[in-house]
Amino acid sequence: MRGNVAAITLVLFGVFFLLSNLGLINVSLAELFKTWWPAILIAVGLSMFFMPRDGKKD
Repeated sequence: MRGNVAAITLVLFGVFFLLSNLGLINVSLAELFKTWWPAILIAVGLSMFFMPRDGKKD
């Protein structure tokens, strides 16, 4: 699943930058990050919590 999340993230970033370069959207990535950085940390933490550890059985 971790590889899928990375692939989806890369695709979304690529689409975002493409639309921005084409002038179809006018969104500042810096403004989005300044507003949503706590949610990003929460999402990363939750994904790390729920991802199974490789090779470690408790």
